[in-house]
This record gives sequence, structure tokens and C-alpha cells, in this order.
Amino acid sequence: MQSKKNGDISAMNINDTFRHKGLRRKLIEELRSKGITNNEVLEAINRVPRHVFMDSGFINFAYKDQAFPIGAGQTISQPYTVAFQTQLLDIKKMDKVLEVGTGSGYQCAVLIELGAIVYTVERQRELFLKSQPILSKLGYKPKFFFGDGYEGIPAYAPFDKIIVTAGGPEIPQKLLNQLKIQGRLVMPVGSSTSQKMTLIEKVSDEENQKTEHGSFIFVPFLKGRIY
Repeated sequence: MQSKKNGDISAMNINDTFRHKGLRRKLIEELRSKGITNNEVLEAINRVPRHVFMDSGFINFAYKDQAFPIGAGQTISQPYTVAFQTQLLDIKKMDKVLEVGTGSGYQCAVLIELGAIVYTVERQRELFLKSQPILSKLGYKPKFFFGDGYEGIPAYAPFDKIIVTAGGPEIPQKLLNQLKIQGRLVMPVGSSTSQKMTLIEKVSDEENQKTEHGSFIFVPFLKGRIY
């Protein structure tokens, strides 16, 4: 198992109060009103204490539907964006998922709550080291990798689903190669100022079906690994 439910959080000295839980319920209703329809995704977000993943200066704003800085020039995505990408992925229990960009670890926790087996790669050492103890303390146990997300994790391919949490001009071919036939890949594709949320459904080794699902702005998808 990769996750513990929030019923265990209090036993691990995580401060998840009734107030936090109430704010999450309000957030879920807000996400629902914005068009998120997958109840399993909404329930997963309701179980994850987002405030635990945020720097202390922003913790009082954890359940606002906004992105906030997390260090290393990166952000924790706004809950709507997390819900939107996750809904497009259509996670099934025991799906093998590659997450490109661990970031704060929040998106990873939501995926695990849905029953996914997550392989997550992060190029920023600061975030790679910061996210691991947070996820571990909450009971989430993905497989962590420090490296270049453009390369994916070929040793563990193929993956049922791939999610990229940064925007780039195109989807790297190496990631498409690591996607299973009938698998789904979600990535924001476009310029540095605006991207289209792009869903790739892999029909065969030679054919992919591409659809676009609204405009977003993500931090840039960068190559290489930072030490």
C-alpha cells in the first residue's frame, strides 16, 4: 500500500484540525462549482491536508484555490489545476503513474489517495529532499527519483498514466515512448505565458490521439538536473 488515510494523521502529530477539514469541504464545493465532476478526485483532495505541504508564510491560505510559492522558483499548483489534471488522467486503482515534477508532493498525495502506484521525478534537489519527509510522515510512499523529467524513468516503464506538472512547448518523445498502449498522458503545452492542457491517449506504438482542454499557466518544464 502507498497511502494511509487521514484518520491516521493525528497519530503522526500532523496538525489537521476540524477547521482545516471544514475549509477543505468548502474548497471541494468550490471545485465542484468550477466544473470538477469526478467524485473520486474530489474525495481524494478532501483527504489530503494541503496546508502540510506549504511554507509557513502561506499556510493560512492553504485552502484558497490559488497557487503559492514553495521554493526553488516553483509553486504548489492551485487545487483546481490539480483536480483538472487528475480528472483527465482517469486514475484507476493500481495504475502505474509517472509524475514528472514532484514539487511540493501535493499532487503525488492526491494520486496515491486514488490508489495509484506513483513514480515521481524531481530535478530540483531542494524540492526532492523537502517533499520526501512530508509525504512519508503522512503515510504516502511513492518511489522518488532525482533527475531530468525530460528523460522520464525508462527503467520502470511502461506506465499506465503520465502527468507533467510544468509547461513546455512540446511533449518529449521519451515520455510518449514510456506510455503504455491505451495509456493517458496529461501535460500543459505551449509558450511560457500560456499553455493548453493536452491529453494524449496512446492508441498504438504509431498512433496517439490528442485533445486540448483549456488554457493554463504553469512553471516552465526545464531540462537537466540541478545538484
